[in-house]
Amino acid sequence: MPELPEVEVVRRGLERWVSGRVVADVQVLHPRAVRRHLAGGEDFGARLKGHRIGLAQRRGKYLWLPLADSGQSILAHLGMSGQLLVQPHDAPDEKHLRIRVGFDDVQSTELRFVDQRTFGGLSLHDNTADGLPDVIAHIARDPLDDAFDDDAFHLALRRRRTTIKRALLDQSLISGVGNIYADEALWRARLHYERPTATFTRPRTAELLGHVRDVMNAALAVGGTSFDSLYVNVNGESGYFERSLDAYGREDQPCRRCGTAIRRRPWMNRSSYFCPRCQRPPRAAS
Repeated sequence: MPELPEVEVVRRGLERWVSGRVVADVQVLHPRAVRRHLAGGEDFGARLKGHRIGLAQRRGKYLWLPLADSGQSILAHLGMSGQLLVQPHDAPDEKHLRIRVGFDDVQSTELRFVDQRTFGGLSLHDNTADGLPDVIAHIARDPLDDAFDDDAFHLALRRRRTTIKRALLDQSLISGVGNIYADEALWRARLHYERPTATFTRPRTAELLGHVRDVMNAALAVGGTSFDSLYVNVNGESGYFERSLDAYGREDQPCRRCGTAIRRRPWMNRSSYFCPRCQRPPRAAS
């Protein structure tokens, strides 16, 4: 699943090209693309028609399009391969095109949801009083949100009694951080992924949050991280942060700080990449 920088790049594209437009027609071309909308594709399309799209919103990895004056939003689940593309009407259909949304204006573009693996989809949900789709009301604020509370995060981190990478990936604690950017922030902070959260002081937590924000902002500046053609922005362009990664995906390559070979270890059905010299394991783990 794309992480915060990739989703934010897509959100900005939707804000530019889709927000403010009125839905004229919707074609659902694969039922799995609306499986979370239990009433089905025909109902999904009917409920969208005639509504103006509000400003595209994001919390962590979650992206949604409010429908003006309806109290509902279109929630986008990108999954492993979902793409929201703004394409000219006459552009050839993508091989894995699942949903097409047309608008009632003179612009010659439409919104397309493309998903090779069909793990993602679009669904319609009621909004909470805070304007979030109700199914993601439990998701914490992300570290780039102005309202993110650093002190509250530190206290929750200490109470959680877990290890630091598990905490960073806990979307109820801090949202938007996934495997890639967790490894990158931990490398920058010289922290091992199994460091117990109970050992964190306020300054250490503040330092780590600074690195999380820095790595995400750096990724945003170059369009996110693209390892293959499955992550692109709304114009079909790839991100370039892969070229700047210091830890993730660099197994056996020299650490950019000390020259020691980066190691990879299996971790929760994923992998963790770290420098064994710069990021020493905690004594209890060894």
